[in-house]
Amino acid sequence: MDYEKEYLREKQKNTALQCQLAESRAETERVKEELKKTKSTLSWKVTRPFRGACKITARTFKRIKNLGGPRGFAIKARQKMTDARLRGMHGKKSFPDEAKRAEEAAAVFPEDLVISILVPLYNTPEKFLKDMVESVKNQTCGHWQLCLADGSDDAHAYVGAYCRAESAADPRILYRKLEKNLQISGNTNMCLEMATGSYIGLLDHDDLLHPSVIYEYCRAITEQGADYIYCDESTFSGDDIDNFITLHFKPDFAIDNLRANNYICHFSVFKRSLLEGTELFRSKYDGSQDHDMILRLTALARKVVHVPRILYYWRSHEASVASDISAKPYAIEAARGAVSDALEKAGFHDFELESTRAFETIFRIKYALEKEAKISILIPNCNHEKDLRRCISSILQRSTYENYEILVIENNSTEDSIFAYYKELEAEPRVRILNYKWDFNYSAVNNFGAKEATGEYLLLLNNDTEVIALNWMEELLMFAQRPDVGAVGAKLYYPDHSIQHAGIVLGLGAHRTAGHVFYRFDGENLGYMGKLWYQQNMSAVTGACLMVKKSLYDELGGLDEDFRIALNDVDFCLRLRQKGLLNIFNPYCELYHYESASRGSDVDGKNAAKQQRYEEECKLFRERWKEVLEAGDPYYNRNLTLDRSDCSLGVRE
Repeated sequence: MDYEKEYLREKQKNTALQCQLAESRAETERVKEELKKTKSTLSWKVTRPFRGACKITARTFKRIKNLGGPRGFAIKARQKMTDARLRGMHGKKSFPDEAKRAEEAAAVFPEDLVISILVPLYNTPEKFLKDMVESVKNQTCGHWQLCLADGSDDAHAYVGAYCRAESAADPRILYRKLEKNLQISGNTNMCLEMATGSYIGLLDHDDLLHPSVIYEYCRAITEQGADYIYCDESTFSGDDIDNFITLHFKPDFAIDNLRANNYICHFSVFKRSLLEGTELFRSKYDGSQDHDMILRLTALARKVVHVPRILYYWRSHEASVASDISAKPYAIEAARGAVSDALEKAGFHDFELESTRAFETIFRIKYALEKEAKISILIPNCNHEKDLRRCISSILQRSTYENYEILVIENNSTEDSIFAYYKELEAEPRVRILNYKWDFNYSAVNNFGAKEATGEYLLLLNNDTEVIALNWMEELLMFAQRPDVGAVGAKLYYPDHSIQHAGIVLGLGAHRTAGHVFYRFDGENLGYMGKLWYQQNMSAVTGACLMVKKSLYDELGGLDEDFRIALNDVDFCLRLRQKGLLNIFNPYCELYHYESASRGSDVDGKNAAKQQRYEEECKLFRERWKEVLEAGDPYYNRNLTLDRSDCSLGVRE
C-alpha cells in the first residue's frame, strides 16, 4: 500500500468536506440575518393573518408528506377503510359479556396479589374523574386498590367531595387531599405512600381502563412471573372510547425501541420491590417522568411481559400530550434528559440525541465509536460490471469511515467488461478480488469471503447497492460494537426512493416465512407509529447490507449453506437471537438497492427452477423455526396483519 498516496487522498477528501461545511454555515448565518431584518418590517407585521392561514396549509402538506405524498395518502385511506371493520373489536366490543365477566371474576389468584393503582389528581374535569374511577370499579377482577392524591385548588372542590364519597363506599379506594399541588411527580409519590399492594400501577386522571386489565395482569404475574407488565393502548377523543384516533399495537420488550421512544407508556404495572433503592417519579423529569421511570425499572426487572391487547384508553383533549406535545413543551427536554440518564447508567458516553421527524420525543441516538475497527465489506459478484462499479465507487467516494477493505468475491463471470473493471481495481489498495469457482450459493460465497477477511467486523453487501448516507458504516458500527448486539441492518430504497427494506417480520407474506415490513412505502413516510425513523430491535435484517462481528460470524459457522439463495440472512439473525443477542434496524444507514438486478426475482413465476428452489427453502425455514413462527414475531404484534406489509389490522386469533 502506498501510504503517502492514501494519506493525501484522504486529506483531500477531508478538506473538501470541511469546505462544504464552512459554506453551509456561512449560508445559514446569512439567511438568519436576512430573516431578522424581514421580521422587523411593517409588511411582516401586517401580513400576520395571511401567514397564519399559510401555516395551516403547510401543516396539511406536512401531514401528506409524512405519509409519503399523494400515493402514501391514498394507501393510508385504503388502509383505514380496511381497518374500519376491525377497529371496533378493540373498543367496547372487546368488553367481557356476563359469562366472560363471571369467568374472570371466578379466577383464583394469591390473596396478597393486589395492584395499587396510583392516580395523581389536579383540577380534574368532573366528567373525566368519574369516568376514570368507574373504569376501575368496573374491573372483573377485584385484586386492585385505587390511591388518589389530590392537589386541586379551591375552585375545584368537587374533586375532593366526589372522591371522599367513593372512598366511604369502597374501602379499596383511598383518598388524600394535599396541602398544595406537588406537580405530577410529587402528587404521584404521595399516592405511593398510601399504597399497600405488592404491585403498583399508573393511571392518568383523565384516562380509562378496560374491564379485564387487572385480570389479564394478574394472569401474567402468576403464570409468567412478570414483575413489569404493559399492554397495547388507544387514543380517543370525546367521551366515547370507540372514537379512535390511534390504535397503538406494541412489540414485546425491546430495549433499543425504548431508548429511542417511550413506546411502553400505558398501562404500566410493576412489582413494588423494584422501587427498592430508587424513586418512583423524579421531579426533574416532569413531563417525561414515566419514560424515566420505565427505563429505570425495566432495567431492574427480571421478567417484562407485554399483554398484546388494547386495555388502556388514552383520552385526547386540549391540554393533553395525547392531543399535542406542544401542550407541554417542557416534556421534550425532560425526555431527552431521561434517555441520557438511562444511557449513561448503561455505560454509554459521548452519545448524541436528536429529535426525529416522527415526533419530538422520539430520538435518533448517535453512539460514540469505541475505536476505528477494521471493517471487511464482502460483495459477491458475477458479471454486471455496471452494478458493481456503481456500488464500489459509492463506497470509495462517499464513505467518511476510513478503516475498511472491500472483498469482491468473483463467482464465474464470463463478460469481458467485468474483468476489465477488475483490472482497474488493482490500483485501489482497499479492494481485493477473490475467486470462488463453484456454483452460485449466496451463503457459501459469503462464507468463502469471510475466511479471507482481515477485519474485526464483516459487512455483507449486495453488488446492486449504492451508498446514500456518508456515515453509513459508522451508523452500523455504533451498534455492532455493543456486546449485546448481533446483526445490524440498513434502510434500503429502490431507485424511485420507495422502501425496499426497513426490517424483517417473521411470518409476514404468503409463504409465512418472513417479509419486509413497509415494503414499497414512500421514503418520506413516517411508518406505523413513526417506526421508519428511529433505531429499533427487529427479529431479522436483510443480508443485502448487514454488519456483524467476525467472531460471531465464525462462531455460528457463517450463513447456513442449505439456504442457497433465500432466507439465509433471516436464519442467521434468528441463530444470533438464540444466543440472546439483539438485531437492530438503523434507518439512518441508507443505501439504494437495485434489487434482483443481478439474478432476477425468486418469485416472479417465470423461472420454474428458481421458484421450486425458493419453495424448498421456505419449507426448510418453516420446519426449522416452527416454534418461533408459531409464537409470533416478538417485535411485531399479533393484532397486525401478516398478509400485507403496511401494519394494518388483522383478524385476532
